[in-house]
Amino acid sequence: MVSELEELVEFLHAPQYKIREIALENLVQFSPSGRNPALFKHNNCEPVKDLKNLSKEKDPAVVMNSLTILANLCDDLEFRKLIVEDEDFVKYLIQQLVNLKNTNADLMCILLANLAKSDEILKVFDLQVDLGQTDREVFKSNHCMDCLMDLFVKGADRKLNKYATYDYLSYFFADVSRFPRGREYFVTEQEYDHVVPIAKLLVFTEKYDSKTRREGVVYTIKNSLFDTDRHMELLEDERINILPYIIGPFALAENKGLKDDEIFDLPEELQLLGPDKKIEPLKELLVAHLESVLLLCVTKEGREYLRGKSVYPLIRELHKVAKDEKVEELCDKVVQMLMRDEPVEDQAAEDQEEGSDDEKITEII
Repeated sequence: MVSELEELVEFLHAPQYKIREIALENLVQFSPSGRNPALFKHNNCEPVKDLKNLSKEKDPAVVMNSLTILANLCDDLEFRKLIVEDEDFVKYLIQQLVNLKNTNADLMCILLANLAKSDEILKVFDLQVDLGQTDREVFKSNHCMDCLMDLFVKGADRKLNKYATYDYLSYFFADVSRFPRGREYFVTEQEYDHVVPIAKLLVFTEKYDSKTRREGVVYTIKNSLFDTDRHMELLEDERINILPYIIGPFALAENKGLKDDEIFDLPEELQLLGPDKKIEPLKELLVAHLESVLLLCVTKEGREYLRGKSVYPLIRELHKVAKDEKVEELCDKVVQMLMRDEPVEDQAAEDQEEGSDDEKITEII
């Protein structure tokens, strides 16, 4: 059986296109994690090179199968490194994504998201694509990261490409934001449209019909908050206005339990919540929002701002209805941060350090 499979991978670079196509179709089933990884390491990982070449063919089915295998192989560090270190291939993927008729765009987004587990993906910030005849109303910058952001924001619900939602780019953003350069991008106004990228993502924290898109955005926001010196800008700049999108997902319908003055102090977006208001249904995302609040509590300025926006009353009411131990624990931590007496000024740096150590970046899988 092993020898037959080895023959199959050898056929991936056969001179006859039909033979390559058949071999590829038969190999898809062997690519998921844990299944015959040695098979694709045959002859110094030559199959990976073949798969990258096949992903550039014109036949959508061939492209789909090769991308599927490559995406699955990324679970193996050696394979992932071979793919992500190929700068031309990474650029090729993004070049294909700006083609709004690409039938395999979502698979390419999945592959990019898997590659973002490696820090080599940061090369994306230095890459540019050729926009050519591409719709310049969609893409106003040829920088790869800007193009990916535009695809994600403008392409939601298949608005740009009937074959793609680009939802998996949210996982790509979440992993890129684990790195300082990634975080810097998301919280810095970009020259091409004069918008801070994180501000474009906030609305998707309540996109309950897409777990993938919502999840990736929630973790991107959380990761972006690890740079504490940008907190007040994110909170106070009306063009960003990050707070309602962090605390809104755990606000209760009709502001249940809040007094009139507490409601009045809430961000305006949360003052008139209706009876149909949803709370974040996924525990892990509710936890991530609470961890984001904790990160905003790291600085004295942040704590004072949150106190003035009735964050404590929201946490108080969430704690009453929480049915999860982790959620209750995080509610207690936030309460302790917001309701404790402030330390004297010379202890502030120590408090900030302690707060940072408590939080770990969560990796999206």
